Amino acid sequence: MSDHDASASEELIAALLGPDGPELTCEECFEHLDRYVDVTLADGDADSAVPGMLAHLTGCPACRDDHDSLMEYVQHAGDATPPGSVQAP
Repeated sequence: MSDHDASASEELIAALLGPDGPELTCEECFEHLDRYVDVTLADGDADSAVPGMLAHLTGCPACRDDHDSLMEYVQHAGDATPPGSVQAP
């Protein structure tokens, strides 16, 4: 078994077992996502500010996509061209 296969197996087992600590629901995640992103971007301790968010984002692809999209949007909010948009020639 290669290192990549072993790593993939460990990730799958961890996903199946779930987190050791608290985990938010999708509804709670959506409710607190703005704060989590704000604290993250301010170099704060987002995991302490919103306990259970990291565990949820690790195990929920839909919420992780929302998180990643919001992070990208907020990081580029001051840019002239929003992320994902096409500039006119």
